[in-house]
Amino acid sequence: MRIAYLTSHYARASDTFIRNEVAGLRARGHEVLTYSIRRESAGDDEELRREQATTTYILEQPLARLAAAAAWALLRRPRASLQALGLALRTRKAGLKGLALQGPYLVEAALLAREMVERDIAIVHNHIAENSATVAMLASVIAGRPFSMTVHGPGIFYRPGDWALGEKLARAAFTAAITDFCRSQCMLFADPAHWSRIHIVRCTPGAAFRQARPLPVVEAPRLLFVGRLCAEKGVRVLIDAFVAARARGVAMQLVLVGDGPLRGEIEALVRQHGLQADVSLLGWRSSPQVRDELQRARAFVLPSFAEGLPVAIMEAFSLGRPVITTRIAGIPELVEDGRNGWLVAPGSVEALTDALIDAAQLPVAALQARADAAVQAVRERHDLDTELGRLEALLLRHGHGATAHPPLIPTAAAVTDVESAR
Repeated sequence: MRIAYLTSHYARASDTFIRNEVAGLRARGHEVLTYSIRRESAGDDEELRREQATTTYILEQPLARLAAAAAWALLRRPRASLQALGLALRTRKAGLKGLALQGPYLVEAALLAREMVERDIAIVHNHIAENSATVAMLASVIAGRPFSMTVHGPGIFYRPGDWALGEKLARAAFTAAITDFCRSQCMLFADPAHWSRIHIVRCTPGAAFRQARPLPVVEAPRLLFVGRLCAEKGVRVLIDAFVAARARGVAMQLVLVGDGPLRGEIEALVRQHGLQADVSLLGWRSSPQVRDELQRARAFVLPSFAEGLPVAIMEAFSLGRPVITTRIAGIPELVEDGRNGWLVAPGSVEALTDALIDAAQLPVAALQARADAAVQAVRERHDLDTELGRLEALLLRHGHGATAHPPLIPTAAAVTDVESAR
């Protein structure tokens, strides 16, 4: 099949789970063309640079090309274009800003629709289901070809009306939900007639984590947090729990990897409590550096208030590190309290304090048993071949024509892409 992938920002360090699918589908013989609304800096990551080199960035296209696509849609597909316009108006966010955004979305959709028709793309698949999914849905109407999407949450479930989630669930050829919990939330906003088209396709950790050999757990009471320093990650609660654990005479170290709007506040709390020797804020780190930090840690901690199911937990499990986290959303579908980690009540400083102390003081043999169970769990429940097989079957079932297509005329970029896939 010839498949298009569309996201808001591709490729970037945080979308390993999407790049897993793209590379896996290519390895299975499908031609995957990647599209993105915007480009994010790849830094010095060669893998990201290679993927970006073969991605079409819609907002980077010349105005003449965007205008030509809009004209093509109006002249070649007038009825479908009017239907897309009506859909855009019906599904817009409230207010003038929401109305104003639909014009750019329609132009972006026209460009993608023209690509779908002229390149004979069987289906366009979207991740996240927010603004870029709106573009995919409108392009599907204009082109007369299907779109599908993967829903992650939690953000879209806070404002389902703003993103017209119910309409997208109704119009998508299929929807992939990353957890059972995510599927249930989609069902909440979908007509029951469409529930049968919501399927579970789980995310998977990147190749570097899947292929890594788990190391034995370490003696040092060193705990690691990796994530954005923002309210939903529960970082303030983590600092409060760390202070409480120290007040109970338990020695431990905490390493925070990440950046975000709360960094200044967290740094101030560390100074206020005199924790500079025991709490380290490292800022953003590359994927290899995160792996190194995980291997030096005794356990991974992520006390979030809101999540889907973080890939960071899968990465920690892959390296044999049990996880301290909260009993929310899809997390309990992977993390089992007392078996491969600790599940605590979200927002509870007391429960998190107890878990931190237990992780720091647990005998190595008992901790290793949890680590071994963590590796087994992620390998069983988030296996790339298994999840890719589910996604591929859905794409084949619902793609336009659902047959193999002749290759595009090779370009330098296409040759590079094929070589990198090999």
